Amino acid sequence: MDEIATVMNSRQTVLLADAARASSHSNLLTGESSALAGLNRQIAKLASSLAAVYINGESGSGKERVARLIHQLGPRARQPFIALNCGAIPADLVESELFGHCKGSFSGALADYPGLFQAANGGTLFLDEIAELPLAMQVKLLRALQEKSVRPVGSHTERAVDVRILCATHQDLKVLVERGQFRQDLYYRLNVIQLQVPALRERRGDIALLARQILQRLAAGSGQPVLELHPQALQALEQYDFPGNVRELENLLERAHTLCEGPRIELADLHLPITETVRGSSEQPMATYDLVQHLLQVERHLLLQALEKTRWNRTAAAQRLGLSFRSMRYRMKKLGLE
Repeated sequence: MDEIATVMNSRQTVLLADAARASSHSNLLTGESSALAGLNRQIAKLASSLAAVYINGESGSGKERVARLIHQLGPRARQPFIALNCGAIPADLVESELFGHCKGSFSGALADYPGLFQAANGGTLFLDEIAELPLAMQVKLLRALQEKSVRPVGSHTERAVDVRILCATHQDLKVLVERGQFRQDLYYRLNVIQLQVPALRERRGDIALLARQILQRLAAGSGQPVLELHPQALQALEQYDFPGNVRELENLLERAHTLCEGPRIELADLHLPITETVRGSSEQPMATYDLVQHLLQVERHLLLQALEKTRWNRTAAAQRLGLSFRSMRYRMKKLGLE
């Protein structure tokens, strides 16, 4: 009962927060790398289409931002853009969340709810982490896409909907189909056009521009001067692999911006695993062995502290530290905590 109430009561807040983030984050897709130039060309082409698009890419690479751009540049730009993370909704509430429900149709259904398909009518529905959708729900989603209508839980009436579907996942749907974990018919329905979002390490030339934009946004939000990046700090960022991609870069710079005590962010402020990512210049090493070991000890202490406070729940610990789950797992393995 509490779980239902939490999901239902937070729905409006989540949608409003998504809308508020759209404009401030959309510029993070700008860059000068050839990988991003190719992505932008594809986005421009797909925006004018109404075809379903399957967006594939690693966690934190910007799949939702790509989906928002496709919507914002297309003919439905003035209509709703609704995003749902399929893995964030309890399995028994997914149908109600997507298709709606009638008052009294189940315990906790205290009022009629139209569902996200009807909320996105005329616009775009973005289904993130589509691979997390239960198999039973995949059948119902396929039917809704084929019939272009939905039936709220507890209702006997079909409601016509006109929605463009964009979906994304960090997993390989084709592999999941072969394993019987994702329906083949739904896969072909969603995968009319596939768009691959490059990982941040595949467009390192964009890191300096992204970092500058993030720091400008953080300064504007805090009312403080824009912090500069020390050349060594920037070089470290450009050599780091970023398993958490753009999201990890955002979180890393936000943490450094908050804790930095000077006018610019130094290498030590980043708390990067510099033994693996920073080779230094030919003139002198970028950090001493003592500094490297100190930073690794600090990182290990912070991870252990978060894990202990969350009873070793890695997902909760990652959220506490502002990291993606992928980045959390990478750091735990690097520090021998797995």
